[in-house]
Amino acid sequence: MTAPRPVIACLGAGRMGRGIAVAFAYAGHAVIMIDIKPRSADQFATLQAEALDEIRKTLASLARFGMLTDKDAETIIARVSVAPAQNIAAALASAGMVFEGVPEVVDLKREVLAAASKCVGREIIIASTTSTILVDDLSGSVEHPQRFLNVHWLNPAYLIPLVEISPGAATDPGVTAGVKALLEGIGKVPVVCAATPGFIVPRIQALAMNEAARMVEEGVASPEDIDKAIRYGFGFRYAVMGLLEFIDWGGGDVLYYASRYLEGALGSDRYRAPEVISNNMRDGRIGMRTGSGFLDYSGRDIDAYREQRLAELVELLRHFKLARPPVLDGE
Repeated sequence: MTAPRPVIACLGAGRMGRGIAVAFAYAGHAVIMIDIKPRSADQFATLQAEALDEIRKTLASLARFGMLTDKDAETIIARVSVAPAQNIAAALASAGMVFEGVPEVVDLKREVLAAASKCVGREIIIASTTSTILVDDLSGSVEHPQRFLNVHWLNPAYLIPLVEISPGAATDPGVTAGVKALLEGIGKVPVVCAATPGFIVPRIQALAMNEAARMVEEGVASPEDIDKAIRYGFGFRYAVMGLLEFIDWGGGDVLYYASRYLEGALGSDRYRAPEVISNNMRDGRIGMRTGSGFLDYSGRDIDAYREQRLAELVELLRHFKLARPPVLDGE
């Protein structure tokens, strides 16, 4: 017999709460969004209507994209409810997991997390969705902090597969594993990262976005051409291979020498290769051609692996409608 799906509670009925609600309701979970701001009955009714209307519009869009039918949308939205702040204890009584998604204000988050942790059993996992405040800066507000961690979703939460899980010093490893399994169960792709500023995606993203803006500032290319380069070159490859996998594909030595050139030519140490690149070269971990780099390729059929990655790139060409038949003699 299949175990019942846990009820998901979202602290906050804003954009993040609504996105998470769609993701879980789509996957069969009941979801309760809890308003954290005291309001009059009329004010709450307005918020409730706005939240459910946005979710309804999101599901309608997914229906137009062929992911569900209009009838399915009604079934899914029936799984979502909104509760007023004064009913937090009753709303959390049935929660199997709690996601905090209130504005990025430390004191507000601490207040909301403290209140919520008093309303649920010590076994109920609580997660903050913050992308800027580290788990250990919030865990002191949570009763039984071993069940607390950061779970960072990327917007739109109901579409982007990746979710970053960041446990803290007090987090029970079993809690991390449980959250990972829950997310995989709704079709997400969770990754675990240390409690460090920027997590994984925001940290890399900030560098890339600032560099793109800097190139506009320097007159390197137009904004349109820079974005075209990202979509059809940079992003195209990294939709199939991760950054570290791509270093291994070409060879860490290529990155090392390219970094030295850029550092000198552009006069900035922001292009300097980190020490791990030099260490890998010294130890013979160049990448696929030596059997290891950042990843281990020993025992892997490299020709078959390359073939698979190339096939995935061809599928992307088809997606962008850029796959063309060959020009043959006589045609």
